[in-house]
Amino acid sequence: MEVKTSLLDNMIGVGDMVLLEPLNEDSFIENLRKRFDHNEIYTYIGSVVISMNPYRSLSIFTPEKVEEYRNRNFYELSPHIYALADEAYRSLRDQDKDQCILITGESGAGKTEASKLVMSYVAAVCGRGQEVNKVKEQLLQSNPVLEAFGNAKTVRNDNSSRFGKYMDIEFDFKGDPLGGVISNYLLEKSRVCKQPRGERNFHIFYQLLSGASGDTLTKLKLDRDFSKYNYLSLDSATVNGLDDAASFRTVRNAMQIVGFMEDEVQLVLELVAAVLKLGNIEFKPESRVNGFDESRVKDKNDLKEMCELLGIEQSVLERAFSYRTVEAKMEKVSTTLNVAQAYYARDALAKNLYSRLFSWLVTRINESIKAQAKTRHKVMGVLDIYGFEIFEDNSFEQFIINYCNEKLQQIFIELTLREEQEEYVREGIEWTNIEYFNNAIICDLIENNQNGILAMLDEECLRPGTVTDDTFLDKLNTICAEHQHFESRLSKNSKFLTDHSLPHSCFRIQHYAGKVLYRVEGFVDKNNDLLYRDLSQAMYKATHSLMRQLFPEGNPAKVNLKRPLTAGFQFKASVGGLMRNLQTKNPNYIRCIKPNDKKAAHIFTDSLVCHQVRYLGLMENVRVRRAGYAFRQPYEPCLERYKMLCKQTWPHWRGPARDGVEVLLTDCSVPAEEFAYGRSKIFIRNPRTLFTLEERRRACLEDLATLIQKIYRGWKCRTHFLLLKKSQVVVAAWYRRYAQQKKYEKIKSATLVMQSFTRGWKARKILRQLKYEKRCKEAVTTIAAYWHGTQARMELRRLKTEARNKHAVSVIWAYWQGTKVRREYRKFFRANAGKKIYCFIIQRIMQKYFLGLKTTVPSMSPIDNTWSAQPYSFLEGAHTELRRIFHLWRCKKHRGQFTEEKKAVYEEKLEASEIFKNKKALYPSSVSQPFKGDYLEIHKNPKYQKLNSAVEEKVLLADVVNKINRANGKGSPRLFLLTKNNFVLADQKTGQVKASVPLPDLTSVSVSTQSDGFFALKLKEGSASAAKGDFLLNSEHLIEIITKLHRTWTTAADKDQINIDISDEFLVQFKQDKVCVKFIQGGPKNGTSAACKRKNNRLLEVSVPSSP
Repeated sequence: MEVKTSLLDNMIGVGDMVLLEPLNEDSFIENLRKRFDHNEIYTYIGSVVISMNPYRSLSIFTPEKVEEYRNRNFYELSPHIYALADEAYRSLRDQDKDQCILITGESGAGKTEASKLVMSYVAAVCGRGQEVNKVKEQLLQSNPVLEAFGNAKTVRNDNSSRFGKYMDIEFDFKGDPLGGVISNYLLEKSRVCKQPRGERNFHIFYQLLSGASGDTLTKLKLDRDFSKYNYLSLDSATVNGLDDAASFRTVRNAMQIVGFMEDEVQLVLELVAAVLKLGNIEFKPESRVNGFDESRVKDKNDLKEMCELLGIEQSVLERAFSYRTVEAKMEKVSTTLNVAQAYYARDALAKNLYSRLFSWLVTRINESIKAQAKTRHKVMGVLDIYGFEIFEDNSFEQFIINYCNEKLQQIFIELTLREEQEEYVREGIEWTNIEYFNNAIICDLIENNQNGILAMLDEECLRPGTVTDDTFLDKLNTICAEHQHFESRLSKNSKFLTDHSLPHSCFRIQHYAGKVLYRVEGFVDKNNDLLYRDLSQAMYKATHSLMRQLFPEGNPAKVNLKRPLTAGFQFKASVGGLMRNLQTKNPNYIRCIKPNDKKAAHIFTDSLVCHQVRYLGLMENVRVRRAGYAFRQPYEPCLERYKMLCKQTWPHWRGPARDGVEVLLTDCSVPAEEFAYGRSKIFIRNPRTLFTLEERRRACLEDLATLIQKIYRGWKCRTHFLLLKKSQVVVAAWYRRYAQQKKYEKIKSATLVMQSFTRGWKARKILRQLKYEKRCKEAVTTIAAYWHGTQARMELRRLKTEARNKHAVSVIWAYWQGTKVRREYRKFFRANAGKKIYCFIIQRIMQKYFLGLKTTVPSMSPIDNTWSAQPYSFLEGAHTELRRIFHLWRCKKHRGQFTEEKKAVYEEKLEASEIFKNKKALYPSSVSQPFKGDYLEIHKNPKYQKLNSAVEEKVLLADVVNKINRANGKGSPRLFLLTKNNFVLADQKTGQVKASVPLPDLTSVSVSTQSDGFFALKLKEGSASAAKGDFLLNSEHLIEIITKLHRTWTTAADKDQINIDISDEFLVQFKQDKVCVKFIQGGPKNGTSAACKRKNNRLLEVSVPSSP
């Protein structure tokens, strides 16, 4: 049976601060300490989760825990972040309510880890499937990428988010994730150039230098030594517990999963390397004639390497560091930069380059993880934004961050009270408004459009004349002097000159989290966030693929003379949009607290925790929650938990749950003012009432446990007795069965023995009788066999005697005939023996000769002239004739292998030989090259579809030729097409037909004797085609073109062969003029190809390189 642990079971301290009794700050802190010491890092304030950073790994985030909290009531189990994530996910999935999870707290309180836990829980409990798993993996893997580029080590946190992140995760109607959208807020880009003592730059710089391969660093022109880069602090370069090399591999893998291409990753790393190189650029002063100093780059090596990474001309960027161009309407003024201004420009470029790269990364991730479907989506937003910051030296960044936290605190108070009030209204409970501190006055001090600090800062930045941080402070003292939350040396709320904790160049704001002292130094510059237009335009000129996207204002064609929006105005607008977005969703809060400043486990600093509890307004939150009713619960779980306190509801209540709760509370004598009945919930006002019910339930459970034990023991004893009784009956039955079975088997065995003996005696008697009858039959058979054998042997001997007598007569007669023949043969043997021996020897020599030819016959190639040597002189005629016959036979076999196409190719090659052999120096190099014909694949290439439709006949040859212009001797590419009746010249780019000449209009072709590709097509005078004169062309396939032209012309015109003039000097008709084309041998300076030059109006000279 599954056992459920309630929020109130086995409680360490109080799991829900609403139930804390007594309620004061000391008891609140003590309860947090007690739970923290027992590894209970989560505590509730109603539906708000307080999360303590344990600074170590705990075994409460396992897959088993995920399943334990899945589809459970929020208060059903002990406090956990999974309970809040499950409640938000189920509300989104089942009730179609958009959710947002707001995670707030100081830097180092564990906000980033909390957001990861929420996302991992939602990914674990939603649906499955290939596409769903891919989306979940991409959403989860976006975190390592953004952490590498947006997180850094600070004195309070080794993995501090230096930007605000809000992610909208989009779900379909089933609750499966479809994608997401990430919004980033105010990256702390000043960290790129300067880090406080004990802190690091962004993680990616250290990860790249530690984890990239040697080849990658070589391509990026980097070295592993951190000390070689001015932008990297050395006192905290390595951090305990952080493996930068392993993190770099994780980031590369995450970028691949999210959807970054390999070339995109390389482009990003090149920009990171460029930032490091940019920090190493140093400047020196150089005096000018007018007395002003001009900055110059000291060592140009880092500048050169950076320019190579970005693809920028070194001189362009070097000038941008030395000069500044100011444009006003139609005027341009160029001024020199001194060394300080050059360093400012360098740092401004580095900060802008890195921050724009980070924004591009967020945009690129959004492209990969965005939902593809166009239907309406359910949305769960997760806000992980920087916490309230109070440092020794607070500047513009801390001011903006704390302003954002003021807005979040404001929406937290408003939404908390609104949610509380809406629940009472929904349940029909009377509600009394609660007085609370409204920090709207602080927000108005900062964001008011007329007199707000941000508005005055923007006004000061836009004001003409000399603008400094001091003038900005003077303006604040003038406008905000009487504001109760603003203090400075000159305001009425300060102690004037006697307050030594308030320097002259500072002002103090009373935030909801406490007083914060801000130093105005750098406020104006950081709010302006200016990047000189010369640097923007230099970046735009880079060949790097991302630079034009990152610096669009550098486009010279789109120069915008308007002043860019200030950083404060942009952040105020983005925070306003965020607040409007959050107000449209159902909020869920996680308040993160860090227990100590040492980032160590098992240490709980009361003062630090107390400070965070105060500025997070947790005590106020508890009081608001308890102002009405401290505890509320649906009727069914309440009745199920406390039904044993009343006899009427125990063990089962047969009726509506609300009626059962009413009967229960009446029977328990709970005062009517201590509770109220809602439509679906029971509301308990005082925690003491709940604790009283819990005590009575605990005592009742002990009595019930005793009763259950008594009943169980009685049942166990009765069951044991009945089992013994049943066993005795079974044993007796089995014994009687066994005895009867043994008796039966004994009788059966005796019967079988008697039967076997009787059957054996009968069988042996029958066997003896059968054996006697068998022996009698075998005796008769044996006697008959012996008699027949004797008769057969006697007949055999008689036949053998007759046969021997006949054979003897035959042998004697044969011997006599042989003797007689030999006597006759001896008379003629000597006269014919010589001739027969000679014929036999000749026959053997001929046989050996022919058998030898079988092994020495040459190959089947017709050009193989080898033949075996003549062995004997009398075989000369036969030897020659056989060689001739064999050659004719293999030629016939070779010809039989030719296809019609191959025959045509050989005929063309033969015709080319007849035309050019020993006449044209280019011919020998063309022999080994096959005639392809259609070099352009005109029918397959869609580029020439228009040309293909214009030429109706079959294309015999298609190639690119150069048409020589008589004006300058230069060639323009043309498409040369040869058909059965025409040749066509067309434009190579457009495919438009320039000239179409019928073959009968062609009179002759002129070529040189050298190795060039020039040829002239001379047309018939008076023909329509000859209106513009002859054609002087140049082609790499001259031999093939003229050969095919010759064959086609002869076939089409049905005339004699076309006249082909091979000469180093010939005339070409250009319109009305005749031009002489002369070919000369050129030197090595002419290169490897022939060059045509115009000498005068009547002469074109072609220089042909000398043959090697």
